[in-house]
Amino acid sequence: MVEQLTDATFVKEIQNKTPIIVDFWASWCGPCLRLAPIFEKLAESYKGKLRFAKLNVEENETAPQEYGVSNIPCLIVFASGKEVDRIVGVLPEAGLKDAIDRVLAQVH
Repeated sequence: MVEQLTDATFVKEIQNKTPIIVDFWASWCGPCLRLAPIFEKLAESYKGKLRFAKLNVEENETAPQEYGVSNIPCLIVFASGKEVDRIVGVLPEAGLKDAIDRVLAQVH
C-alpha cells in the first residue's frame, strides 16, 4: 500500500521506526506518471521492510522546499527521520529495486 502524505503529516511519518521511501511527484509530470505503477508494484514486495508514500508537490510546498526537491520524480528514503538516500528521475523496475535493496542493506 502506498500512503499519501501532506505537509501536515510528513514529519510524523518520516520519524516512524520502519524506513519510508517518499515519491515527490506532480500530476503534470510525465516521468512521475511513468514511475507510479512501478512504485505501486514495488510497495507490495517490500511490505514490513519499507513503507512507500507519495507527496504531491503541487499541493504541498513545505516538505519539498525543506529537502531541496527541485526535480521530480524524486524518491527520498528516510530512516528514523533522516534522509539516507535520494533517487531522481525514472528508473526501470529492476534498477529501482536494486537501489532500494542497497539502501535497505545500509539501514538495517
